[in-house]
Amino acid sequence: MAPLSTDALVVFALVAVALLLFVTEWLPPDMTAVGVLVALVVLEPYTHVPARESIRGFASPAVVTIVAMYILSAGVERAGVVDWLGAKLAALTGGDEGRLLAAIVGTTGVSAGFVNNTPVVAVFIPLVTGLSERYGLSPSTLLLPLSFAAMLGGTLTLVGTATNLLASDLSAQLLGEPFSMFTLTPVGIVVLVVGVAYLLTVGRALVPERVHPAADFTEEFDMDRHLAQLRVREESPLVGLTVAEALDRSVGELAATDAVETLGQPLEPEAETEAVAAVGTVLDIDVLQIDRDGESFFATATDRPVEPGDVLTVRGNRQSVNRFGETLGLRQLARESVTEELLAESGHAGILAEAIVHRESRLRGRTLSDVQLRSRFDATVLAVRRGEELVREGLADIEFSAGDTLLLQTPIEEITHLQEEGYLVLTEGPPELFDVIHPGEAPSLERSALVPVAILLAAIGIAALGLLPIYIAALGGVVTMVGSGQLSASRAYDAVSWNVVFLLAGLLPLGLAMQATGGAAFLGGLLVDAAGVLPPLALLALVYLLTAVLASVLTPVATVVLMIPVAVATARDIGAAGQPFLLIVTFAVATAFLTPMGYQTNLMVYGPGGYRFTDYARVGLPLQLLLCAVTTLSVAALWPL
Repeated sequence: MAPLSTDALVVFALVAVALLLFVTEWLPPDMTAVGVLVALVVLEPYTHVPARESIRGFASPAVVTIVAMYILSAGVERAGVVDWLGAKLAALTGGDEGRLLAAIVGTTGVSAGFVNNTPVVAVFIPLVTGLSERYGLSPSTLLLPLSFAAMLGGTLTLVGTATNLLASDLSAQLLGEPFSMFTLTPVGIVVLVVGVAYLLTVGRALVPERVHPAADFTEEFDMDRHLAQLRVREESPLVGLTVAEALDRSVGELAATDAVETLGQPLEPEAETEAVAAVGTVLDIDVLQIDRDGESFFATATDRPVEPGDVLTVRGNRQSVNRFGETLGLRQLARESVTEELLAESGHAGILAEAIVHRESRLRGRTLSDVQLRSRFDATVLAVRRGEELVREGLADIEFSAGDTLLLQTPIEEITHLQEEGYLVLTEGPPELFDVIHPGEAPSLERSALVPVAILLAAIGIAALGLLPIYIAALGGVVTMVGSGQLSASRAYDAVSWNVVFLLAGLLPLGLAMQATGGAAFLGGLLVDAAGVLPPLALLALVYLLTAVLASVLTPVATVVLMIPVAVATARDIGAAGQPFLLIVTFAVATAFLTPMGYQTNLMVYGPGGYRFTDYARVGLPLQLLLCAVTTLSVAALWPL
């Protein structure tokens, strides 16, 4: 094997830095990709990637098609087709867990082959949690199979996932032949059937019940020691103030008390502001509602002044609540009286809801102090679930990450605004938020909803028949979708996950640099060494496993860019056909089951299902090994080595 050149070493150093940034998420993945693009051009003498070549990714057929498919999927989703389908299935299964699981994974798997699977899963999560609550099922047993089924369905067609489109582009560059619409379909059907059969049998037995079926929000987030009620005494300094004024006054009173206790004298005026801010941070109290003579008021939305005898429901730890009550003339009531029913069914505008921070969320990388959800949306965060960790204190300073699940108290109309403006994806809450079909109801679908479905199918059909390239057919579908009034132009632009676009376009030149500098050939040579003891079929399986592990740790997009040139170089060195090796990488990156970060939908169900990090490997590893064998044999049978 030839030694690595200096040029290849420079590219590998960039790859190492990029991988570190992807794993640590010090920068968002899309910004890491853009940084890689800039570095490749700056280091052009070593990377051989000129400036003009580096930005070609933004005009690549894969990126253009992805943009168009996001918009077409949004048109179908907005028409209510996915909601109708999910509700129809709910009505037909009648609460039987086995039938419900089969309906969910079957429908999601097929749908994900033609519609972007992220909105499909986003619609099904609240449907699943709502039905789980109604029928006494644990949502944990349904949500992980939902995500896995969406990933399996992505292997059905060219437009099933972004990585399929990217792999098609790379196939055109390296082998001179892009994928057709249904190149992947024969193997994709096998993958989907085998995967669904596993999820309904072995997988069903392995999926843990992390969230108890009967648990309400306060139990699920273990809020017992972090919710309290306090009665306002006659002499309380809060009497006559609104909730906002009362909180300001409470912080001021505590600052003054601290100053006297610590310094033996009141604060100087210039020091008061800093002391108030410091005490406010330490206090960590939110007033949620006011109860008065059998009537309840939502704290952030009322301007009624506090009166003697009022009962304040607050969020805070015991130390903060005790200090709050002692300093401000409040008497604590029994903590066991604070339940979900008290918070959610008190007759005021506030409701309890669960929502997740998704990869494109405007909350990601920011804190509550930055975003000011309480003042802007009347939304109070009561707790955050991050993997196995529950955070109920110091919420104002938590920097949110993708996959975080938030327990919110907010007016019902504001949770809709939070979702529409890209902050959160709602996963559980009152039934009226989701239009969930009740037993015995017949779901209906407006005839106009068939128009966006027809537009999507027409775009796919035109591409499949070879009348137009997929990216042109999809763009034509976008024009028709907007022109027919199914989607406004502004909503069309909002539907695109632009961070995915920049991630794809930014990483494409890295593949060029790997080829130009000999880096791909070097890595391929390492695999060729394994070919000395392994037959080509076993080497194909090894490439699958290596790709699947990398995709579960990194992003699938980064993995496909790195591994396809290596796989093709390996095939060339051992005298095998390149197409089977390229396809095995394509299938492996689309089914990265082993971690929550492996795919967007895995992160989406992480919090609502209450899963542990290891649950993904527990259920996904046997499936990954099973699909390794099935996919390797299927690819080798259809595309001989």
